[in-house]
Amino acid sequence: MANDLKCCQGNMLKKQMHVRRKYKDRLFRFLFQDKKDLLELYNAVNKSRYENPDYLELTTLEDVIFMKMKNDVSFIVANQLNLYEQQSTYSLNLPLRGLLYFSRQYEGFVARRMENLYGSKRIKLPTPQYVVFYNGKREQPDQEELLLSDAYETGRGSGCLECRALLLNINRGHNKELMEKCRRLWEYSEFVAEVNGNLEKGMALESAVFKAMEDCIQRGILEDILIKSKAEVLYMLLTEYDEKKHMRDTYKEGEEEGYKKGEQTGYRKGKYAQLERQVRKKLQKGQTIAMIAEALEEESEVIETIIDTISGQGNIKP
Repeated sequence: MANDLKCCQGNMLKKQMHVRRKYKDRLFRFLFQDKKDLLELYNAVNKSRYENPDYLELTTLEDVIFMKMKNDVSFIVANQLNLYEQQSTYSLNLPLRGLLYFSRQYEGFVARRMENLYGSKRIKLPTPQYVVFYNGKREQPDQEELLLSDAYETGRGSGCLECRALLLNINRGHNKELMEKCRRLWEYSEFVAEVNGNLEKGMALESAVFKAMEDCIQRGILEDILIKSKAEVLYMLLTEYDEKKHMRDTYKEGEEEGYKKGEQTGYRKGKYAQLERQVRKKLQKGQTIAMIAEALEEESEVIETIIDTISGQGNIKP
């Protein structure tokens, strides 16, 4: 009976998801769409005590060419322009992505206010802050600062442009003080940890998500969201996990097939070796993952997998 009920629930959710196929949000952004929760997250990160959510002005850019999925949250509070991202893939190109994003934001900021870039009056700008919430499988410290100038040939601190990305590890057991100050962030971390734990036990993706939902509701974790928006959350998680797995598997299959056809020589003549070479060249030119994906007409997840592979070989500057 219990299994029949679960099956029925699953079919109902799939029917609900069918009409949401254009829904491409990420779970992190979905959870922090409420200004109250977003302000709590800001206070936790900055150790501030702002209480009125109306002080927060959302400025998230939609359909930005190098942001394939709309998973970013951008907002202004206390004269500070904040860009918050959730990432499960570690990338040394985060500062460059931040620079491009802030450039677009400031361009719009100046245009909306009809400021004169060539005038003698100084144009006042909100101070940028870039925070990345990391929950990938790579071992990371509680926090790390990535600098744009590390990508310059002349090294850190050189050049006239700098962008700092603060990487905060939000995996279970990390940044306890931060988690204590923002319950929604802690709930998100716990929920993702439950899903991953179920997957590690060998459960199928859909079953792993369902089990995590049930367990978290019983523990009062994301209870309001999971009960009210179960279909949306399920679809978002299935989309996120399926996309990454599919792209990794596709690349690995091509890589293995290349070796079978002729070891190293035959492999280098294959499609994936050619793709690797193209990615290497574009990385050396300082292009972001999304820019490379756009230029090569590939999914961002494929490019991420290739970068992980060639970075691990230690013969390329990421």
